[in-house]
Order: sequence, then C-alpha cells, then structure tokens
Amino acid sequence: MITFDKYNYSVVDRFIRYAKIDTQSDPTSPTCPSTAKQKDLGKLLVKELLEIGIKDAELDEHGYVYATLPSNTTKKVPVICFCSHMDTSPDCTGEKVNPVLHKKYDGKDLVLPKDPSQVLKVSEHPSLLKQIGNTIITTDGTTLLGADNKAGLAEIMDAVHYLVQHPEIKHGDIRILFTPDEEIGRGVDKVDMKKLAADFGYTIDGEELGHIENETFSADGVIVTIHGFPTHPGFAKDKMQHAIKIAAKIIDLLPKDKAPETTEKKQPFMHPVSIKGGLDQVDIGFIIRAFDTPTLYELERELESIAQKVVADYDKCTCTFKITEQYRNFKEVLDANPQVVANAFEAVKRSGVEPVLSSIRGGTDGSRLSFMGLPCPNIFAGEHAFHSKLEWVSESDMQKAVQTIVHLCNIWEEKS
Repeated sequence: MITFDKYNYSVVDRFIRYAKIDTQSDPTSPTCPSTAKQKDLGKLLVKELLEIGIKDAELDEHGYVYATLPSNTTKKVPVICFCSHMDTSPDCTGEKVNPVLHKKYDGKDLVLPKDPSQVLKVSEHPSLLKQIGNTIITTDGTTLLGADNKAGLAEIMDAVHYLVQHPEIKHGDIRILFTPDEEIGRGVDKVDMKKLAADFGYTIDGEELGHIENETFSADGVIVTIHGFPTHPGFAKDKMQHAIKIAAKIIDLLPKDKAPETTEKKQPFMHPVSIKGGLDQVDIGFIIRAFDTPTLYELERELESIAQKVVADYDKCTCTFKITEQYRNFKEVLDANPQVVANAFEAVKRSGVEPVLSSIRGGTDGSRLSFMGLPCPNIFAGEHAFHSKLEWVSESDMQKAVQTIVHLCNIWEEKS
C-alpha cells in the first residue's frame, strides 16, 4: 500500500526554483538547444538528480538531460520513460519570473500584484473553482510562469525523490528525459534513442487534473513566400507589385471558420504565426493543425490555392510554398499499445482522482516519440493558461501528479 500521508513534498519548492531560470526557446536560432540558457536549468536538474542518488544523471551537448532510476525488482519489467521539457514559450517573456503563492484560495478573481490589469478571472478560468482552499501559484503579472512545463519537471523530480526514499515500492528501470526546444517543435530532434533505451513513455505536460491525453493534432509548418516587383515609389505607377500588400490579401482571404479563434474540440485550423520581409519579398509562416492527416493535407492545398489565386493577379510576381512536417497524431500508435494508457488510468485512480481520457489541441514531445518507437501518451501536470501572463498551477494538482507517477512505476512492476 503506497501512502503519501507523511511525505514532505518538494514539488513546489522545486517548481519555484526552476521557474526563476529563464529558458525561453528561440525559433529563429539554428542551434540545439536554440538558447544556451536552457542548459542552466539542465545543469541544476543534473545536480539535484545526483543529490537524490541518481548516479548516471547527465546533460549532453545538445541540452538533453538523461538519468536512470535502477530497477529494484527481480521481475523483468518494461523500461518506462518520464519526459518533460525545460524550455518555455517564446510567445510571452520568461525573464525574471517571480512566482506568487496564493494560499487558501477563496474562489475569487486574482489580481496579479505587479500589473493590476492582469486579472485571473473565474469566469474565464472556471477550473479555479475546483481549487478553493488550495494554494494557487501565479506570476506577478509581468511574465509567463513556466508551469508549461516546469511543473512536469518538478513532478518527475519529486516522484523520483519519493521512490528513492521508499525502496519498498517495487519498480523496473525508470528513465528520465528532460528536453529543450519543445515549444518550437524541436524537442526530440537530438534525442539519443539508443541511450534512452526505453520501451514505453509518458510526457508529464497536460493541463486538467486527472486528464490523460491519447490524441493530438497532426501538425505541419508552412512558409508562403511572395516575390514582389519593387520599383522606386516616385515612378511606381502601373509597375510596382508590392509583396507586403499581396501578403495582406492572402491573409485576408483565409477562411474565418478555420482559425484558432473560431474553432474548438476537433476542428482544424490554419494559422499565420509570422510575417517577415518588405516590398521585394515576404515570408508568411503558418502552422496547420488537424486531428487526421488527410484533413491536414486538404488545408494545405486550400492555403496554397488561396495564395496562388491572389498572386495570379500580378504578372510580375511569383509565390512558393514550403511544407515542413512537425508531428502526427499519436493515437494510432497508442491504440496498438493499449496497456500504456490503461496503466496510466489505473495510476490516476490510485491517486484518488477520476481519470479522464481526452484529446489535446496541440502536441507534445510524445507525439514524435511515439513514431520514433516509444509509445508516449500525455499525463496532466496541472498547468493552466500557458504561454500567457495569467498562467497558473495549483500545489494540490502537482502533488497528485507526483502520486500518479509513483503509482504508475509500481503498476508496471505489478503487471509484469
């Protein structure tokens, strides 16, 4: 019988330490990790793993942390990996993060202390009502918090800490993988799968308490490049063909019912995320998302058709269309390995929480790891309103995630 009644959780203290380290990734950087500062957190994680008693913890040249909690059973148990990412989103500043603890939350709107215009409203974040009496952690209103995914890091670390302190809880080899650059779609680009040597995995990077995600978007990136025809503006009549204005027409013709702001659940979208250039050339960056790959391809063809139709009105202009595969819906891999999700369900139940199977309108490192030979669903970390100054997480949810990880390690041993 696993009990946590007398356990002194370290998850909140760890999370606060990690949140204060700036680890934003940079999509414009060609290096891995995309920002050297991600290694600052990697070094701290290795140090803490060694202090816990994990002897092989290491940070590699690409910014990945690998470690192993050795098996303590005579059974032959599949090797299980727990994965979270160290970087935070470039969408909102992560410099000088100052976590704020709101103890015994009373169910009211939270005004963040350093920017009163940032208000965490219950009407917009109804999950707050499940946290009455708990400790809520937010930012001070000037940065993101980094619960995505430093909550997951702290939960894995605390779970490993618990297992080391309780050797009577049987488990097989547990691999730990902390990745850089997940937020910019490169989280597993340099993973050494031979070194990892795991059979099944779990990313700890989900939102709502109790949720297990077995389905993600399929995702591609697209760059639409418009080559205009520049001339001197004083002599441009009937000559100039302006790449910026052509790009604006393309964006204006995007279907309004296929945008992130007008879709939900399993509805797909095409989403412009960047625009760079000038009169001569403009690059429009898009992300395309759909839960099934044929629909993804349909959206890409529709986008290309819109762009070509606009450019056809300009005899001196051309348009190119570059697609980069990002990740695919891992449901087909998980459906072929049902025990991975089934064991997660049981672990959530044993932590005293009702498990909920859900889809995520996004992707995780597990999306790609699943197609690299490591079936890898996503388990809740308790992070909410990520990529924003209103990001928050609760102490109670993080503790339940710790319990879930511990139970999951034990369940795989039990069923082997």
